[in-house]
Amino acid sequence: MTSPDPDAEDVIAGRPPGAPVLRGQGAAVAVVALGGVVGSLARWAVGLGLPTPPGGFPWATFGINVLGSLLMGVLVVVVTEVRDAHPLVRPFLGTGVLGGFTTFSTFAVDTQTLLAGGHRATALAYLAGTVLAAVGAAALAMAVSRRVAGVRGGLR
Repeated sequence: MTSPDPDAEDVIAGRPPGAPVLRGQGAAVAVVALGGVVGSLARWAVGLGLPTPPGGFPWATFGINVLGSLLMGVLVVVVTEVRDAHPLVRPFLGTGVLGGFTTFSTFAVDTQTLLAGGHRATALAYLAGTVLAAVGAAALAMAVSRRVAGVRGGLR
């Protein structure tokens, strides 16, 4: 599938239109890596502060993923509908910080561990609750952000 505007992908990626794909990616890679460090350290700190007992509901991971989804909803509206942002803002905050902060791989492992330990009800509540709360948080954040910013929705 090709983009209707061949330069759009270049602009989104922060490289000059028509530039070779691998050229000029150093800044994007660097900000994603830096953001990933920030997000991962924040997730680690939350995990230390809210440890999960064996068979218990993983509140730290649940909260991290819901908060990360909420913040992603705000970010999407702000950088795509409210104001022009530097091309490296989305990779830094979205892919880097929030990608490092949220942890859907730990969510999957937590669910599997609960199931393997015979905690089916907790696993099901965690599985369904995380998905519903994370998607709901992102949708709510987008709606509230649009309302606060006075935009109707959709990309500019």
